[in-house]
Amino acid sequence: MNERPQFPAARIDAKIAGFKDWRGDALARVRALVHEADPEVTEAVKWVKPTNPSGVPTWEHDGILCTGEVYKAYVKLTFAHGAALDDPSGLFNAGLGGGTRRAIDIHEGEEVEPEAFKTLIQAAVALNVARQASKRR
Repeated sequence: MNERPQFPAARIDAKIAGFKDWRGDALARVRALVHEADPEVTEAVKWVKPTNPSGVPTWEHDGILCTGEVYKAYVKLTFAHGAALDDPSGLFNAGLGGGTRRAIDIHEGEEVEPEAFKTLIQAAVALNVARQASKRR
């Protein structure tokens, strides 16, 4: 019987392990950076469907920070409210025309600059916390 792990972290571990190329390594690196940037981050797996049975890894803190989708030629990190974030390092390179989301596409041989990425994650956390606080008022 081929059962999926029950916990999000274990499901994400399994997804990463399933890639025997640079994509699994890239997803593992950014996952570690997310946890370094926000020790209180929680992980979830969303959008499980027949065409993507292992779902999409999602990192959350008072709402979605970003997702990690894996495609044939790249790993896409989509920030739920990326359009509202300052990006002085210019990490966002995809979804720039959208009104809400922004993304970082990582191709083979590329890496995100660790400190700039962690700063972006921390900005996303601050935005989510502020948005939740304003809802509570």
